[in-house]
Amino acid sequence: MSVKMSTSSPEAVKKLLENMQADLRSLSMECKKKFPPVKEAAESGIVKIKTIAARNTDILAALKENSSEVVQPFLMGCGTKEPKITQLCLAAIQRLMSHEVVSEAAAGNIINMLWQLMENGLEELKLLQTVLVLLTTNTIVHDEVLSKAIVLCFRSFCTYKCAVLQDLCQLVNADAPYWLVGMTEMTRTFGLELLESVLNDFPEVFLQHQEFSFLLKERVCPLVIKLFSPNIKFRQGSSSSASSPAPVEKPYFPICMRLLRVVSVLIKHFYSLLVTECEIFLSLLVKFLDGEKPQWLRAVAVESVHRLCVQPHLLQSFCQSYDMKQHSTKVFRDIVNALGSFIQSLFILPSAGNASSTSTPAAAIMSQAHRILEMLDKVEPPSIPEGYAMSVAFSALLDLVRGITSMIERGLNKQEQEAAMREEAEPVSPPQSDSLPQDPMAHEVWEEMVNACWCGLLAALSLLLDASTDETATESILKAELSVASLCGRLSLVTPRDAFITAICKASLPPHYALTVLSNAANLSNKGTRAHLVWILGLKPAVGGVLKPGRAVEGPSTVLTTAVMTDLPVISNILSRLFESSQYLDDVSLHHLINALCSLSMEAMEMAYGSNKEPSLFAVAKLLETGLVNMDRIEILWRPLTAHLLEKVCQHPNARMREWGAEAITSLIKAGLSFKHEPPLSQNQRLQLLLLNPLKELSNVLHTDIRQKQLECVLQILQNQGDSLGPGWPLVLGVIGAIRNDQGESLIRTAFQCLQLVVTDFLPTMPCMCLQIVVDVAGSFGLQNQELNISLTSIGLLWNISDYFFQRGEAITEELEREEAVLLKQAQDKGEPLNRPFHPAPPFDCLWLCLYAKLGELCVDPRPAVRKSAGQTMFSTIAAHGTLLQPPTWNIVVWKVLFHLLDCVRKSSTTADKEKIESGGGNILIHHSRDTAEKQWAETWVLTLAGVARIFNTRRYLLQQLGDFFKAWEVLLDHIQSAALSKNNEVSLAALKSFQEILQLVTPMKDTDKLDVLAAMDVPPVLMESLQGSGPGRPLVRSDSLAERLVQRYGAQPSLPPPGEELDDSALWWSAWNTWYRIGTECTRPPSGGKDKLVFVPSQPFLTALIQIFPALYQHIAGGFSMEDLKKLGVILHGAVSVPISSDSSPFILPSYTEAVLTSLQEAVLTALDVLQKAICVGSENLQVMYPAIFEQLLLFVEFSCKPPQYGKMETKLVANAKYNQIQLFAPAEWVALNYVPFAERSLEVLVDLYHKTAGHKAVINEKVLQNIIKTLKIPLGLKYACPAESTWKLAVSSLLKVLSIGLPVARQQASSGKFDTMWPELANAFEDFLFTKSTPPDNRSIQEFQRNEAIDVEVVQLISTEILPFANFIPKEFVGRIMSMLNKGSIHSQSSSFTEAEMDIRMREEFSKVCFETLLQFSFSNKVSTPQEGYISRMALSVLLQRAQDVLRRYVNDERLSGRCPLPRQQVTEIIFVLKAISTLMDSLKKTQPENVDGNVWAQVIALYPTLVECITCSSPEVSSALKDALGPFKDFMQPPVSKVQNGES
Repeated sequence: MSVKMSTSSPEAVKKLLENMQADLRSLSMECKKKFPPVKEAAESGIVKIKTIAARNTDILAALKENSSEVVQPFLMGCGTKEPKITQLCLAAIQRLMSHEVVSEAAAGNIINMLWQLMENGLEELKLLQTVLVLLTTNTIVHDEVLSKAIVLCFRSFCTYKCAVLQDLCQLVNADAPYWLVGMTEMTRTFGLELLESVLNDFPEVFLQHQEFSFLLKERVCPLVIKLFSPNIKFRQGSSSSASSPAPVEKPYFPICMRLLRVVSVLIKHFYSLLVTECEIFLSLLVKFLDGEKPQWLRAVAVESVHRLCVQPHLLQSFCQSYDMKQHSTKVFRDIVNALGSFIQSLFILPSAGNASSTSTPAAAIMSQAHRILEMLDKVEPPSIPEGYAMSVAFSALLDLVRGITSMIERGLNKQEQEAAMREEAEPVSPPQSDSLPQDPMAHEVWEEMVNACWCGLLAALSLLLDASTDETATESILKAELSVASLCGRLSLVTPRDAFITAICKASLPPHYALTVLSNAANLSNKGTRAHLVWILGLKPAVGGVLKPGRAVEGPSTVLTTAVMTDLPVISNILSRLFESSQYLDDVSLHHLINALCSLSMEAMEMAYGSNKEPSLFAVAKLLETGLVNMDRIEILWRPLTAHLLEKVCQHPNARMREWGAEAITSLIKAGLSFKHEPPLSQNQRLQLLLLNPLKELSNVLHTDIRQKQLECVLQILQNQGDSLGPGWPLVLGVIGAIRNDQGESLIRTAFQCLQLVVTDFLPTMPCMCLQIVVDVAGSFGLQNQELNISLTSIGLLWNISDYFFQRGEAITEELEREEAVLLKQAQDKGEPLNRPFHPAPPFDCLWLCLYAKLGELCVDPRPAVRKSAGQTMFSTIAAHGTLLQPPTWNIVVWKVLFHLLDCVRKSSTTADKEKIESGGGNILIHHSRDTAEKQWAETWVLTLAGVARIFNTRRYLLQQLGDFFKAWEVLLDHIQSAALSKNNEVSLAALKSFQEILQLVTPMKDTDKLDVLAAMDVPPVLMESLQGSGPGRPLVRSDSLAERLVQRYGAQPSLPPPGEELDDSALWWSAWNTWYRIGTECTRPPSGGKDKLVFVPSQPFLTALIQIFPALYQHIAGGFSMEDLKKLGVILHGAVSVPISSDSSPFILPSYTEAVLTSLQEAVLTALDVLQKAICVGSENLQVMYPAIFEQLLLFVEFSCKPPQYGKMETKLVANAKYNQIQLFAPAEWVALNYVPFAERSLEVLVDLYHKTAGHKAVINEKVLQNIIKTLKIPLGLKYACPAESTWKLAVSSLLKVLSIGLPVARQQASSGKFDTMWPELANAFEDFLFTKSTPPDNRSIQEFQRNEAIDVEVVQLISTEILPFANFIPKEFVGRIMSMLNKGSIHSQSSSFTEAEMDIRMREEFSKVCFETLLQFSFSNKVSTPQEGYISRMALSVLLQRAQDVLRRYVNDERLSGRCPLPRQQVTEIIFVLKAISTLMDSLKKTQPENVDGNVWAQVIALYPTLVECITCSSPEVSSALKDALGPFKDFMQPPVSKVQNGES
């Protein structure tokens, strides 16, 4: 497009027109003389062009239309056949064609004209050019014209080319040309360049046309050989002095360089034609490398050799044509050797300045190569840059290696593929001899090539490697050596392969080391150097054992590290590949490899001892790598491999060394387990155990880092192969459980994570025989003391495990029994007993026993939290799952587990330290109730005892079948007793609670009660339904419950007694009673020591609990409870109530003094007595002899109201005086006696109530109970106001009244028996002490109080009047006499001197006196006098009364007279008032009495009073006057007219 633009632009068109006109003018001038027609045609052409230019705008188009005419003059010019004219015309035509102004017709004419020229052999070159322009600028030539043009080209070319080539050779050789006549000379340099160009550009012509092949052999090759001669003969340094026969022609650089270029082309393109000639050329080339040749010549020669070295197929041809022929020169070998010698010579002649070449980077070599061969413009040889020749030679060597190896490897790969395809095509593989025909031939050639070149290559490369200081160059050399070694390996050429490997190894060793080691293989044990490569390069093993680059901390590598860093991955990979290839070794060789690595490792370890240098881990890493690649036959090398790692590496003091030992072992184990073995591990237990064994062995290494690796490995094994471990479980569990207290928290935590994983995910997948190991391992985590939380969590795991046992019970039982049968048979075969813990219990039971035993161990752990958790778990487990055990197994549970545990706990508790513990670790404060080891153990004791008691309670029916239940019961009671008597309040109280619990048992039941018992035994509801449904004696139908199925399996019935048969368990209860009595006796016995000794006083809650046990216990022993036992009980009750309390706790236990409330203990004591008396009440006759004893006990308690009991010699304060808030710290605790008043009063109420029920009982009468009651009540009655509490005497009075109202009738009935004789005097004393008390009432009493108290006195008198005096004839007269004198005394009450005037009336107890008086009178005038004695008593009493009134009145009248105006003393006034009131009372009484009942003597005495009363009228006191008035009033009834004497029988 751009061409068109340029040829059609106005300027171009203008120029075209000018040029055409100039051409036509020249043509006209040339033909002027010889060819006039042409001249004319030219001139008319000029006119024509001008005309076209003037008339048309599109000049080019117009020219094209008229092109035939425009071209015509030029065609005519060509027809003249004059060379000059022809040339001019052809040039003009070409110009027209290039502007595309030639039409088709014109083009045909031009071709015809050119054909004629060709026929005449004229202007062949111009002619060809013209055709080329015509054909390439447009498309107007086609069809026949085009074919004609092409033929024309070919014919003109062939006619001249051979001649040209021949003449070219002639001219270069300075001879005359044959064809190019007239060309006398040509420079050789140009000739050679031209020759090279022709050979290089048109090789096909020479290969396809025989003429040319002939010329090549006959002309070109001899020419080249001839021109080489000066170079061959010339020797560097030989002078052309006169002595030599002829001067040697010096090599000429431009010709020599071009000759070598021609040779390169000849060999490259025409080797197949010129086999012999090439042999000469190659030999010459090798000679030019000779050290005696000039430097520039050697450099050019080396460049030429390099051109050959990059053509491996050409080299292969050399080898086939020369080296493999018998009598031929070994050209290929010579070339390689010559290169080697050339390189060596450069090192030997330092003057050449080339020796440092190998430091030139390879990239630079490539860019410089063939630089001198391109210097076509230089005439003089150039100065060779330093190191240039070396670089080219080095590059040639590398290209040679690269080319040959890639060519041969491609060939080998292709053969392998073809063989594989053939095998697929023909399933039956044909014999080896049928392989492809070219196979052996190709192999032979390749082998010959390697054999020919390896020596030279190795020498040259080794030399270069030694001299190299450049990393890239070194890498290239090593790669070349490696690739040759690899190729030799593939071609099975052992010697060259080993030679190259040796060279690589030698290069990898330190410089001086290589000489000695390689010359003497036995010297391999030089310390430390074997791993030098790894040291220098700073390779470190990475996870999985691969060596990876890592920065070394110190040692020889620090300098080199940076430089080498980039290559490390390469070296690492090469090394890895080397060890990977160990999988192709046979077993013996593999063992040798392992042993060698172990020796190397031992050496490295020896060096690492005591040095702080980074140890060499090469051997360990490679042991691992070897193991991993040989996993398919791991059994062969497993033992030596792991033994070395375990015994040596993992035990090494250097941490880095150990770490890699452990990494290697764990990686091997993991790889071994995940490898797909044949047969698989699940069917090859031996192999699996072999693989896992080293993991277990690691537990013997005490270093923590090893343990960490071991556990990480276990965790990964569990996560990856947990489901398929099978028989490997014991080993894995053993590893998890290999914990020691010196391992530290983090290790134990890691191990515990493994265990948690096992328990949560893998219990169902492991063999059941491993479950016991799981229990042991979980237990060992509980017992470790590094991490409390883990201990507690592991106890939780044990609970989960027990749950699993429970849920999978049947499956586990079956599997364990199968295993048991196998083991038993094995043991029998050997004649040994079966060695299993808890044998001969069933295996499933043994599993439970192991669990319980382990929990039992944890229950006595030194840490209180662990003990508590373990205890709760253990008892919960036994409660929840105990039903699964066979009855005989319970024997073991009771004796080996429970009692063993109780013994241990009791022992630890009693010997525990009493030192105060300040804090619980960290900043945790400890509560004062747990601040000593003793208190913490107390908690454990409590928990354990309670747990055991509960089991005895819930499982009693089962345990009672065991034969030695009574013995077990005794042991349990012994434990309860020792705990109850321990000096720790918490333990003792809890012991009693446990005691209570075991007593709450019910006697074996009737059939209907079975259900409750099953419930108590945790039998599931489903089973209960079936029991109900089946009825007694029938087999159970449904088996939905595990307990049931197990029952069926073992053929045992649930442990329930058969209906109607009661278990005789009275012995148990009497044993319990004896224990209770011992506890009670011990704890209530008062201390014997003096005041100074610190004494232990049992607490109130403890005593309360003790007494509360009695009612439950009594139910079971009531039948045999004797008087003796009752006395024992009394002692304990009395002792318990007597115990004082510490003043520290008194505010919490005692009611405030004013509240009349009982303490719990006192309540319990009364309850105990209540239970007894109720039992006696409904019991048989012979029980009732116990009543008096109960009364006696109650009366003792009643006495406490006035006389609190003593507790030994301890000083106690009464509660009223206890200084609650003034207790001094550190002073001995003060002891406070309880407020016994409410207790005594309640006892009294109970007593009255009991007497009410039992007054008539024989025993009560015989034992003088009433007398004793009166005797005891006399104390508070006598004290009256002096009682500690006022309520006491009031209650005593009311009680006395109640008792008497019941007892007196009985006494009267029994009067004749004399059983009550001693009672009457006591009663009289009681009345007297109370009614005329010596104690004075308090001053602050209100008037109402006095009135109330007087009312009580009145009640007593009324009792006398209703219950005693009416029955005087049944009562001893002394008693009646005393009663009368008491009434008499009461009726004239002498006043108290302390009364104020205002109170006088009340204080005088007027109401009381009045009642006494009335009673006296009532009985004085009683008409029921049955005996003269009785009447006498009443008359006498009345006469005494009246006489006394007379005396008082008289004395008063006299005193009043004497006193004048002074008032009389208050007492006297009071007395007179009282007497006056008595008289008025008497008068009232007489009035009410039947006259015949009154003695005449009395009347006389009454009337005699009247005058004395009248005398009193003069008194001044208004009170006396008022009383006098009341006394005189009644006398009016006596005033009546005297009765006349009887006259005449009438009145």
